[in-house]
Amino acid sequence: QVQLVESGGGLVQAGGSLRLSCAASGLTFGGYAEGWFRQAPGKDREFVAAINWSGGSTYYADSVKGRFTMSRDTAENTVYLQMNSLKPEDTAVYYCAADKWGAGTKVPRHYDYWGQGTQVTVSS
Repeated sequence: QVQLVESGGGLVQAGGSLRLSCAASGLTFGGYAEGWFRQAPGKDREFVAAINWSGGSTYYADSVKGRFTMSRDTAENTVYLQMNSLKPEDTAVYYCAADKWGAGTKVPRHYDYWGQGTQVTVSS
């Protein structure tokens, strides 16, 4: 059974940093692409970042480019999202997801497995 478990969310002041983690069981991250998405109240789930199956390519939403960094630790079977210079508009539930086709797309429906989400709240 595949499980993705996010952690690391919390409350932080604007300008602060958080690092989210997503640990997988039941699959090996190195054979999948992974993505981070977020959903604020009343809004659609939106793409944040993705990494392809090889780890050779990462992709970011324009709104987080230069502030967020996604990485993978294949030994730990974990992906991370380092979030710096946080803004109140980054407040959302953050989800990690795995895509068995390995491309790392921006489209939520392309992902096969999802975590339960972790809340990030940025105060002004």
